[in-house]
Amino acid sequence: MTTNGPRLFDLPLRRLLDDVAARTPDPAGGPVCAIVLGFAAALVVMSARFSGGTWNGAEQAAAQAEALRARVELLAVEDGRAYADVLAALRLPREPDAGERERALALALGRAAEVPLELAGLAAEAAELAVEVAERGNRNLRGDATTAASLAAASARAAANLVAINLAGRGADRRVELAAAAAARAAAAAERALALPG
Repeated sequence: MTTNGPRLFDLPLRRLLDDVAARTPDPAGGPVCAIVLGFAAALVVMSARFSGGTWNGAEQAAAQAEALRARVELLAVEDGRAYADVLAALRLPREPDAGERERALALALGRAAEVPLELAGLAAEAAELAVEVAERGNRNLRGDATTAASLAAASARAAANLVAINLAGRGADRRVELAAAAAARAAAAAERALALPG
């Protein structure tokens, strides 16, 4: 049974973990990246909301992180659809026209790379927003903002890897570089957050 649909983010946590651990193709790496990024964005929202009395930009930071979180939920659903298209292409017969199957698979994998590419970019935004909250917001929430930056960086790195996997064997594809650059931005932001004094 697929849970990577509109209700993915409505599942109780234990059920979600069980579904990820099940011997089924869905949910898998893409939705998990989205979920981790959703947690990172939620931590940014919370940290920013607690910073309203000490930082003028807190409300805007919380709103940005909320918007990011909402987009991430939609991407988890889109990833499931894209992955279903890849599985459908893999089920196409190899005979009589193996070329048709390969073209369908290449097209599906190319589309499947778009979701983790966007996730990587959003994760970089979340990590950079988290470090801003860690630097300027309520110092009592610095650990939460730093955790958000670290989670976003992990999500970005994993999403960039999924882009590379989906596009492997296609020759040079700019999307691999774009995803890697987003992951590097997220990692740099996380390092900045981790370097802040306690």
